[in-house]
Amino acid sequence: MGHTDVRAPGASGMRGHAAAFVTRVTARGRLPLDYSVASLRVVDFLLDGLRKGGADTDRAAETLLGLGAYVGEVLVRRAGARWVDCDERQRDLFGQPVGVRMPDGRVWNPLGKVRNRFESGAPEDSLQTFYLTLHGRARPAPRRTRRAVA
Repeated sequence: MGHTDVRAPGASGMRGHAAAFVTRVTARGRLPLDYSVASLRVVDFLLDGLRKGGADTDRAAETLLGLGAYVGEVLVRRAGARWVDCDERQRDLFGQPVGVRMPDGRVWNPLGKVRNRFESGAPEDSLQTFYLTLHGRARPAPRRTRRAVA
């Protein structure tokens, strides 16, 4: 899959890394990075801006890591995932030291997904679409409705 980002913290440090990134980015502007699914469109927009600004993968590495941590944290907060340290096979496959494990046991690679979106710039690599089509998400609890008694 490619390049391993050795600067990425372990699974236990990813939530803090995402929070620090959001603090830095939102201090400069009013970006709605609120860990919502809708905020993943903002991530797509930021990645498009980096590409159009001429950033290459090496120059954008820190931002890509922050955005990957943010996307992973959205999966943790909204889809029931948890951060995990990748085993050797997963590191070889993903090219990243951490991923997220979904409630159904599948492991996904948000850091690599962000890098792929940046490198391709393709709309089909949208991070919001990734979330919406993601297998293994926790399903919302069914609503309880009161039945009318006749």
